[in-house]
Parts: sequence; C-alpha cells; structure tokens
Amino acid sequence: MARYGMLIDTTACVGCYACRVACQRQNTLLPNEAFIKFTEFERGIYPKVKVEMVPHQCMHCDNAPCVRACPTGASYMTAEGVVRVDQSKCIGCKYCMAVCPFDARVINEETGTVDKCRMCASDFLDGTPNCSCVSACLTGARMVGDLDDPTSDISKKIAEKNAQTLSGYGTSPKIYYVR
Repeated sequence: MARYGMLIDTTACVGCYACRVACQRQNTLLPNEAFIKFTEFERGIYPKVKVEMVPHQCMHCDNAPCVRACPTGASYMTAEGVVRVDQSKCIGCKYCMAVCPFDARVINEETGTVDKCRMCASDFLDGTPNCSCVSACLTGARMVGDLDDPTSDISKKIAEKNAQTLSGYGTSPKIYYVR
C-alpha cells in the first residue's frame, strides 16, 4: 500500500498563492478560510537579501497528535497515510487544533467543525496521485507521491535535494521541504 507525502521546494516557490487559491476552490472554502498558509523569511545580509516563502499546511504526520486527541474519532488516518476529518463525527471541540504543532487546522464557519488539508485524497483512487495545489504551482515547486516507493519521483527528489521535514515535535510529518 502506498504512503503518500508531499515535497515543497521553497527555493522554487515565488509566493504567488496559486496553490492556496486552487486548494480553496477545490475544497469550496470561504475566502477567509485556507488550508495553505505562508510564512515569509528574509535570508542573507544587505545588500544580498532574499525572501523565502514557506507554504505550510497539514503535515499528515505518521504520529499525528490530532488523531490521538480527537474524542470522537473524527480525525483519523487512512491506509495511505493521509490524515482526514470525518465531518459527520466532528463536534467542533478544537482539541485537534490545540495539539497540532503546525497550526494546520481551520474552523469551518458554516458548520462549526474543524477542517484541514485533505491532500486531495479522493484524487488518489485511480492510482495517480495529484493535488490541486501541485497542479496549480506555476514553478513546479510541489510534488506528491508514494514515500515508501524508493523508485517514485518524490522519493528520488527528496534524496537528490536532501529535503527535510519540519521536525522537532516527534510527529513524523510527511511533507518534505527543500530550503
């Protein structure tokens, strides 16, 4: 069984927000709701300063604290390693939001339930994973694929670019970054 993850190359990201807009449209989010957030970092010393845009979203952690904290089982992990939220079980208690070290969840203002990046999991059913944020990326800074297949494009790129996860929390994220 595949274990899906994502690679984001911040050296290629130009901060155009196309991934965020595509995700909002794909998931029918309100204009003030976003599963993808951006943090901006300045790198270098004047006069050679660059701005690094770091998009972040749900990290679909193998050791997901949100899944453990959910009292109703609304937060769960699929067999493919995608962390999901069953909206019919969510009571809006926000425990999952409180324990997420990546601030990756949002409240759906219409329903009062918690929601997050779904890694477009329904798109994986035909065996060719793709996410709207990946398709929309103008610079090709994003890719998704099977992390357990050493011959997959994503596994090769992670090794080639020495991509790393945002770590330090013991959650084993499945979103890798080139920085």
